[in-house]
Amino acid sequence: MTEYQPSPTEWVAKQVELYESTDGREGNTLRGMPIVLVTHRGRSSGAIRKTPLMRVVDGENYLLVASIGGAPKHPVWYYNLVADPDITVREGAKVQRMRARLVTDPAERARLWPIAVAAFPNYADYAQKTTRVIPIFVAEPFQPTR
Repeated sequence: MTEYQPSPTEWVAKQVELYESTDGREGNTLRGMPIVLVTHRGRSSGAIRKTPLMRVVDGENYLLVASIGGAPKHPVWYYNLVADPDITVREGAKVQRMRARLVTDPAERARLWPIAVAAFPNYADYAQKTTRVIPIFVAEPFQPTR
């Protein structure tokens, strides 16, 4: 198994380290809003990556919004989840195996987008800043196949 490779972005690496070392008691917000840590595999390197994302929930599922602040391109983690959707989501001390599913159905997206914006209102601004449709993944509890 490939080892964890911290983010090359220093503040991200430090936030992940603080969050994990305190079971989410510290380093648990971004821009004043709660976050979760998503652990995924790099599609090219195979390395384990950890990304802090806004905490957006829909029942027992998490919504992972690939906004990157309204940038013109998808974040790197988007491509990692498309390539390998088996992830873990950490909320505080709770770590849960999940599978990320890219939302492609317009009706499902229409239902989920307002949930994301209610959790983090800046998503609405980010959508106005970019010409791309900001992707949403639904992270669902992992159900092993038999």
